[in-house]
Amino acid sequence: MPAAIGTPGQGAALDQRFVDEIEATTGITARLESCIQCGTCGGSCPSAADMDHTPRMLFALARAGLRDAVLRSNTPWMCLSCYFCAVRCPQEIHIPDVLYAIKSIAARAGCAPETVGVDFARTFVSNIEHYGRSYEVGLVTRHYLRHYATRLPGMAPMGIGMVTKGRMGFIPHKIRGIEGLRAILARAAALEATARRETPAGRETA
Repeated sequence: MPAAIGTPGQGAALDQRFVDEIEATTGITARLESCIQCGTCGGSCPSAADMDHTPRMLFALARAGLRDAVLRSNTPWMCLSCYFCAVRCPQEIHIPDVLYAIKSIAARAGCAPETVGVDFARTFVSNIEHYGRSYEVGLVTRHYLRHYATRLPGMAPMGIGMVTKGRMGFIPHKIRGIEGLRAILARAAALEATARRETPAGRETA
């Protein structure tokens, strides 16, 4: 029964390992364990109807240690980052940050419910690492060739129009100080990796 999924105390050791992993991945005190299951998040979310589970249900699954169910849920991938849920949460839980963390863990574990979102995120991040900014032509071309090749011809006129009007650059340009940005990203990745290793789940798999 759904009520039993999030009952505090069930599978406590397993619960804490997964919750700690999520917390470490957020890089902040996410307050996931403070959820009182009030449903404000789901009631505030414009994407709730398309989610497998509302955020509160996903948090209950996480606290119950049902890692696979959480990582295979489409809920984090439906998040619009509008922050309605975080603003209205009576417990001040950083809900979008928790959902970002779950997405990251799912992508690393190969458990995401589909590959389109994961591939798009990786292509976007790759552009940031290379250029320091989004390169729209490269992003769209690479992503659509991989997933929606038949749609590219229909998009070409709009893309050409945006390029000719200066709304989108055809050639990528790096930002000034790109090496500084790369150093920041490398340091962030190192801190995240250290945090993961220091969680009980990370120590067990090391």
